[in-house]
Amino acid sequence: MGKLTNPTLHHLALTVTDLDASLAWYQEVFDVSPLMEVPHPGGIGVLLADQDLTLMIVLHRHDANQPERFSEMRTGLDHAGFMVASRAELERWRDHLAALGVVPYAEAASPLTQSPIADEPYGSVLVFRDPDNIQLEFIALAAEETQS
Repeated sequence: MGKLTNPTLHHLALTVTDLDASLAWYQEVFDVSPLMEVPHPGGIGVLLADQDLTLMIVLHRHDANQPERFSEMRTGLDHAGFMVASRAELERWRDHLAALGVVPYAEAASPLTQSPIADEPYGSVLVFRDPDNIQLEFIALAAEETQS
């Protein structure tokens, strides 16, 4: 058997408490559109995608969901990270989020907040939260990281 190639991420699937509100938010933030509904036992998922199908996010509503906020302190998802091309692009995302009501705070610790951009040795990071408090981040790798 030959060496396996690394897979690429096909989609990110998230459970949300208010499907309509989350659909509107993710569409505005990421400029994605509903592509299809995916019914499943006890709920429904809606696949959102960009025009080139390079970014696909599925938002799920489960009838049995308790309307509680997300916490990365529980087993499961900690956060989802999205790479952007440069620190300047990261700054444009920061401004885009602010224009959509994702307000700056010292730490993105509650729904619809964003942290200041943190410049780390590996790159620059912007952490933000969706309406369910799911932690998301944009990262622009340091110049030396992108040349490796």
